[in-house]
Amino acid sequence: MYASRNLLAAVASAIIATSLVQASPNMVPDYEVKLLMNPTVVLGTDFKLKPTVLSTFSMPTTVTKMNVQFLDKSNEEIYNAGWSPRIRKIEDEDDFELTYKKRYPITNGDINAALTTANTEGFDSGDTGYEAQVEWGYQKQTLSISREKSSSDSGYSGMDLPNQSDSRDYLIDEAPDKFDDWLYNNWGTTALASARIFGPILAKRSIGTWSGLQLYIEVWPIKNAAGTGIEYIVEASFKTTSATTAASKQADLITLLTNKGWFLAQDSLKTQLIMERY
Repeated sequence: MYASRNLLAAVASAIIATSLVQASPNMVPDYEVKLLMNPTVVLGTDFKLKPTVLSTFSMPTTVTKMNVQFLDKSNEEIYNAGWSPRIRKIEDEDDFELTYKKRYPITNGDINAALTTANTEGFDSGDTGYEAQVEWGYQKQTLSISREKSSSDSGYSGMDLPNQSDSRDYLIDEAPDKFDDWLYNNWGTTALASARIFGPILAKRSIGTWSGLQLYIEVWPIKNAAGTGIEYIVEASFKTTSATTAASKQADLITLLTNKGWFLAQDSLKTQLIMERY
């Protein structure tokens, strides 16, 4: 009896040790710095970027259109669980882009803590289908973990997005297991089956360069809080694989935008505004 108990203890220890060794490391994120610009200063009366803004970042006058909508139940069950299923159509690209994004707040700049939390919930370096990104704003940081899929845009033309029924079908058909089974089996697809559209928003993107990086400025016309008109969100952003670069260039870009009188010292909360106002 004693020997068998020792054997069981040894086996248990071995299993625990093996599981510890096999625990996958955290995901490795890239970084997207997003800073707001004052729309009343940088946009002309036509709500396009002023020539001085375009020339500062070597941007052409041409833009790329992006039509975006989110799906959720009216009680925002999916969003409140930290997920955002999105459908996007980018100008001159085939198919609809489907994105399932899970958000984790980053507290006091502790990116590793957020990555570790995500790891305990099943997102680790072995998840090759998912991409981790730190969305780095003015004061706020968020970890987003996204799964990209696509669906045919057959039957739709130009920048049109799918109607509610098709949107549900596309997102249900491509739903990844982690999203679908987040709270319980088939949770995600069950919620999507009774979801409605939040949006759409037809945004415009300008692409230029700054400090050796590709810089984007996007103009998002979002319904205002009263629902009586449009509020323009203007967001400058760049991507990097280095946290050090993200930190230093974020400070540099804030300085530049501030010196130009273009900076809006707030965090960008586009998705939150869309969920609140549509």
